[in-house]
Amino acid sequence: MRERTFNVVIVGVGGQGILLTSDILAEVAFEEGYDVKKSEIHGMAQRGGSVISEVRFGEKVYSPLIKKGEADILLALEKLEALRFSIYLKKEGIAIVNNLEIPPLGVNLGKEKYPRDIFSRIEHKISRVIRVEAITMAKKAGSPKTMNVVMLGVLSPFLPFSISSWEKVIKKRVPSYSTEFNIRAFKLGRTYQEQEKKLEKLS
Repeated sequence: MRERTFNVVIVGVGGQGILLTSDILAEVAFEEGYDVKKSEIHGMAQRGGSVISEVRFGEKVYSPLIKKGEADILLALEKLEALRFSIYLKKEGIAIVNNLEIPPLGVNLGKEKYPRDIFSRIEHKISRVIRVEAITMAKKAGSPKTMNVVMLGVLSPFLPFSISSWEKVIKKRVPSYSTEFNIRAFKLGRTYQEQEKKLEKLS
C-alpha cells in the first residue's frame, strides 16, 4: 500500500482549526514512514472565510497540490464547504462531512441564501458520503473545540495508520490541558465510523 499516493483535501472555514487538522494528519503519515507533502492554506484564513488544505502521502511525493478530480477523501468541517470543494474528489472518492452550518458573509449580509439541499447535491455527485454530527460528539468528549479531532477519528479507519501514531501526534499537537478531551474525541469519531462500517456489512 505504501507505493500508492493518498490524496486528502481538508476544507472548512477560518476558526475551525483546519491548519491543526492538516498538521496532525501530515505528521501521523510522517510518523508511519511515508513521504508527505502538505499545501499552504488557500483562501481567507480569517474567521468565517473559506479555507482548504491538501495533504498527500506515499512512498515518494513530489508535489503538495491535488488536482481537481484526484482526491481520495474530502474531509469537510462545514457542509457548504463540502459542496464547494467536492470537485476535488475522484468519482469513487469519499466525502466525510460535518453536518454543521456556518453562513458565509454574503448570507449574513442578506445578499445570498444558504442552500437547503446541500447533502442531496453532494450525494448526487459523490457515491460515498458520510454525514457526521461532529459537534455532538465533541461536546460528549468534553469540549466543542475538539470537533476537528472527532473528524480525524472518523477519517482514521480509511487510512493505513496505527491508532498509537494518531494518539501520539494528537497528544503532541494539542495543548496539554486539552489532551484528555482530544483523545476522547478521536476515539468517539473512530468508533462512530467503525459502527457505520459494520452496519454497511449487515445491509
